[in-house]
Amino acid sequence: MKRVLITGGAGFLGSHLCDRFISNGYFVIAMDNLITGDLRNISHLLDFPNFEFINHDITKKIEIKGKLDFILNFASPASPIDYLKIPIETLKVGSYGAHNCLDLAKSKNARILVASTSEIYGDPDPRHVPMQESYRGNVSTMGPRACYDESKRVGETLCYIYHEYFGVHTNIIRPFNVYGPGMQENDYRVLPNFASRIKSGMPLHIYGQGNQTRTFCYLTDAMVGFLLVNLKGVPGEVYNIGNPSPEISINELVGVMEKSIGRKIPKEIIEYPDSYPADEPMRRCPDIRKAKLQLNFQPEIDLQEGIERFLNWAEKIYIGEN
Repeated sequence: MKRVLITGGAGFLGSHLCDRFISNGYFVIAMDNLITGDLRNISHLLDFPNFEFINHDITKKIEIKGKLDFILNFASPASPIDYLKIPIETLKVGSYGAHNCLDLAKSKNARILVASTSEIYGDPDPRHVPMQESYRGNVSTMGPRACYDESKRVGETLCYIYHEYFGVHTNIIRPFNVYGPGMQENDYRVLPNFASRIKSGMPLHIYGQGNQTRTFCYLTDAMVGFLLVNLKGVPGEVYNIGNPSPEISINELVGVMEKSIGRKIPKEIIEYPDSYPADEPMRRCPDIRKAKLQLNFQPEIDLQEGIERFLNWAEKIYIGEN
């Protein structure tokens, strides 16, 4: 039985990866210190004989008995609201945590997949949208988002070093706005925030003017992309994983949600609250040609269908607290 370690295993993406590997017959070790993860995300797996949960902070040395075939490092706060609350922890897990995971991969002769972020591109020069993996980004080292963005950039550099100097099979993914069932209601990212306010009957809060644009990748498509990179990725390479279309504004996203629920949704344009980190990128859109050509990755769930799936799930799970 192949063995896989998934750090951040109690988080949104990590917990779904645990499900995927369990269903494919792997022995799964989920590691999480639960600072932002939730044990309820994997509670249904705790009695499985091929599943183990370890409560551990990966910024400390990682010790695993026995062999490991794969390491998937998904440990990190992912919500902008967390960057303000725990900036040092965010900085450490993306740098020290990645270093410890890479050390473990080296000692176990395991392949490692490190989750970076689309935010390393920062607020991109419009000439580089959609963003290719070769684009070096426009990121500030000073500011409320820097602890996340810069830690991920350090993590990528560490992957490069461990591949080039120590021969570790590394791969990096840069996810673009993955959404779906399992997102926490108090996440404060746009889709769970909107879904919670729809459930409560309150107007949607649109920050700024609502002209910032995003593309959104449904969870099942993202999972396929992650697994393709893990199994087929060219050693040492980085891959954008997301859905390149449609690139829509936040105002246009409201229209998609209205179509999904069949009614108008009240909304309010407001200033960015103090609790939300400044320097939000105005555009975020991936170029996924590399993943298409090398891995045959192609998202299948269009935005309208994905939003309908997500809102149907949120209607049953969310309590309307935001």
